[in-house]
Amino acid sequence: MLIELNKNCATEEDVPHEGEEFGYVLSGEITLCLGKSKFVCKKGNSFYYKADKPHYVINTKKSEAVFIWVSTPPTF
Repeated sequence: MLIELNKNCATEEDVPHEGEEFGYVLSGEITLCLGKSKFVCKKGNSFYYKADKPHYVINTKKSEAVFIWVSTPPTF
């Protein structure tokens, strides 16, 4: 999925599920919230995790962030 996340917005929290997720930040900066941990990802950074914890992405910056988000198996 190509996600365009406006400033001060977040994706919906996803509950733990079977599978893995990967992302790549095309522009801006996002914070990946994975369980109780938070990871900042800037333009050019990627992320990967097993989807066995609650997770969501938030944009706390003043500009839009754009990233690719891949989930396997698809949950949508």
